[in-house]
Amino acid sequence: MAKDVEAGGRGEYAGKDYTDPPPEPLVDAEELTKWSLYRAAIAEFVATMLFLYVTVATVIGYKHQSDPAVNPTDAACSGAGILGIAWAFGGMIFILVYCTAGISGGHINPAVTLGLFLARKISLVRALLYMIAQCLGAICGVGLVKGFQSAYYVRYGGGANELSDGYSKGTGLVAEIIGTFVLVYTVFSATDPKRNARDSHVPVLAPLPIGFAVFMVHLATIPITGTGINPARSFGAAVIYNKDKAWDDQWMFWVGPFVGAAVAAAYHQYILRASGAKALGSSSSI
Repeated sequence: MAKDVEAGGRGEYAGKDYTDPPPEPLVDAEELTKWSLYRAAIAEFVATMLFLYVTVATVIGYKHQSDPAVNPTDAACSGAGILGIAWAFGGMIFILVYCTAGISGGHINPAVTLGLFLARKISLVRALLYMIAQCLGAICGVGLVKGFQSAYYVRYGGGANELSDGYSKGTGLVAEIIGTFVLVYTVFSATDPKRNARDSHVPVLAPLPIGFAVFMVHLATIPITGTGINPARSFGAAVIYNKDKAWDDQWMFWVGPFVGAAVAAAYHQYILRASGAKALGSSSSI
């Protein structure tokens, strides 16, 4: 396995077998004149719309199939179940990240966008435009579900994220923080240029671990909050469902993911990658 080679005792890495891209500018006004920015925003909008349509439709379909009033003999074993719902979320992320990674980076989540912005992977202009596109896409995606399943949408909760009975708001917030940390940490690890260079002999497709991270987090947190870890997903469902409980709990589906994303970005950049130490001329290598 190749290693970093220190040059001249000055903490420089002359023999690196990978290249870290330079930090993106905080504000890049010229970016607003480029079609690539708007093409990427459109890709984020469409991907988030498809993500919410498929996943919320899965949730509504499961609740209908497992409703004792509809299937009194075998309600408990009917429908996709929590495992199937988790697969729907994780599988769609895998598919959509794979499809859009080369265009927009395949964020499909304002928390992922925030984490990459804090790590200076994208500019503020791009981050804000992505978040707007993601939220609008989520609203449209859930709107499609309501339009196609109007008979069941409101009856089965609209796929909205709400804190489950028996859990405190603190528990829900921590669940969202930890769940988003797992996701954003995985995003950084799967797209790290250093790992891509060192593990080039291992054909790991970046969208695969990201999709699995979403799947695993859903298994753990569906019983607590329904699993947000994506402010656009929670916001889009709340807008279309528009019930008091969904709005009352909405804050934790923004605060939790944003805190989790910020912690994951700091952990990866300054602990695992030791960016701060390298900037000060540290001779250590991770």
